[in-house]
Amino acid sequence: MDLSLQTEDRTFQDEVREWLEEQLAGDWQHLRGRGGPSDEDALIEERKLWEQHLGANRWTCLSWPQLAGGRALSLVQEVLFHEAYAAAQGPGRLGHIGETLLGPTLIHHGSDEQKGRFLPAIQQGTDYWCQGYSEPNAGSDLAGVQTRAEVRDGQWVLTGQKTWTSLAHVADWCFVLCRTELGSQRHQGLSYLLVPMDQPGVTIRPIKQITGTSEFNEVFFDGAVTELGHCVGAPGDGWAVAMATLGFERGASTFGQQLNFFNELQDITNAAKQNGCFDDPLIQDRLAQSWMELRVMRLNAWRMIHHLQTDQPSAVGAINKLYWARWHRKMGELAMDVLGPASQRAQTDGELTRLQRVFLFSRADTIYAGSNEIQKTLIAERALGLPRSAR
Repeated sequence: MDLSLQTEDRTFQDEVREWLEEQLAGDWQHLRGRGGPSDEDALIEERKLWEQHLGANRWTCLSWPQLAGGRALSLVQEVLFHEAYAAAQGPGRLGHIGETLLGPTLIHHGSDEQKGRFLPAIQQGTDYWCQGYSEPNAGSDLAGVQTRAEVRDGQWVLTGQKTWTSLAHVADWCFVLCRTELGSQRHQGLSYLLVPMDQPGVTIRPIKQITGTSEFNEVFFDGAVTELGHCVGAPGDGWAVAMATLGFERGASTFGQQLNFFNELQDITNAAKQNGCFDDPLIQDRLAQSWMELRVMRLNAWRMIHHLQTDQPSAVGAINKLYWARWHRKMGELAMDVLGPASQRAQTDGELTRLQRVFLFSRADTIYAGSNEIQKTLIAERALGLPRSAR
């Protein structure tokens, strides 16, 4: 892999930096740094307007083909945008599920009608999406989904429950993996439906996290409906479409995530210098170790992207997820050790500090988006060629 930047990449990098600095120092300054992990409910309506502002200035859907409303930018330039966005402390993106998951899925598997109906609204920041995959008895084992859909009176009618549904409370639409063939099991008989959220048959219940916020939800479908034409791919082919969506999950935005990690590590280092514990050789060693491991993480991310681009079968995505989840959890523990007794106290208004939120949120890193146990199984089977685990 050649990681050096070409002249056009450096020009693009400067353009992104200048635009973000100008915007986030002006009318949008109050959004800076808001809406990230454990702050997800902050300034929702203002962040929707920000999404529309990004769309109007063509800073959304950068890698999409031009015919789909994107800019067809290179992977390197997409990475540069995400890194610049994180460095500028851009607000948490409300449109990222539609832009990075559903959009590419429709581009590859959707009908022309579906592309024309849904892609422009994602690019413009006017439609927001959530992902209806996990269920109480089908989390890491996604093939066990039991949410059902059947055709009645010329439309799909859904019954069932989804859980851990991020941003369901602000979403206009949900892409739902559900069982549409009576008596089918596992990967067979599943369909991938696009379902409007604002209707009588949909109930959303927030799940309160240990940070006090509710970024994800339970979603109940009780006679919810959607059009027959809102099935992506053929009925019964939902598993293949769902796997394609998951393939888009760990893309260029990974680099923005890592720069956010760097910002958090810098906050921990600054706290250590302020309270004097930076002079402790053990704290210095842990800070240095975290910094080095973060650099390794960046190289692993490039390797993952390279494998995805070349379509080489690989477990590198699972390796990367396992690596950063364990690293970030350890960094949260380091933050608490640096803060010492102050880590146990909330602020005078009862709110948590940024580093307290980092620690609490990081406890979930080894569970969501594929638990550590699942990642180890993927590595064993796909990278090491070990016998498949009993299912």
